[in-house]
Amino acid sequence: MAEAIARRLTAKTRIGALEFRSAGTSTIPGLPASGGAIRAAQRHDLTLQEHVSIPLSRELIDWADLILTMGPSHLLRVLELGGEEKSALLGAYSQGTGDGMEPAVPDPYGGNDEVYEATFLTLEAMVTAALDRLSGEEER
Repeated sequence: MAEAIARRLTAKTRIGALEFRSAGTSTIPGLPASGGAIRAAQRHDLTLQEHVSIPLSRELIDWADLILTMGPSHLLRVLELGGEEKSALLGAYSQGTGDGMEPAVPDPYGGNDEVYEATFLTLEAMVTAALDRLSGEEER
């Protein structure tokens, strides 16, 4: 969901050419997005129909300039793969903090549509703030 949100937001701004890739720390390659994620995205005029899971790899870490993770366990895996110089929790980055008090994005997997909707809205707010920070437009 975060990748789709980021793509839509950057299409509407002058932030420049950015590329986004989503990768999982505990996934099997080629899985489709969950039904709850697909429905949450559809409610916000986004599609995840073509999304397939990609496991996080050293190659993706090397490709990326910035890696934003949903939670601490994801960040730990990025660090294990050598991404310490360019990674952060999405909550910390979006808030411009790193004090350990930043929120993790709740994992909706297995939840009902209301849980997926709440996660979508959380992601939308955090991704918006992160992109504002990248573009230098964050409010101070």
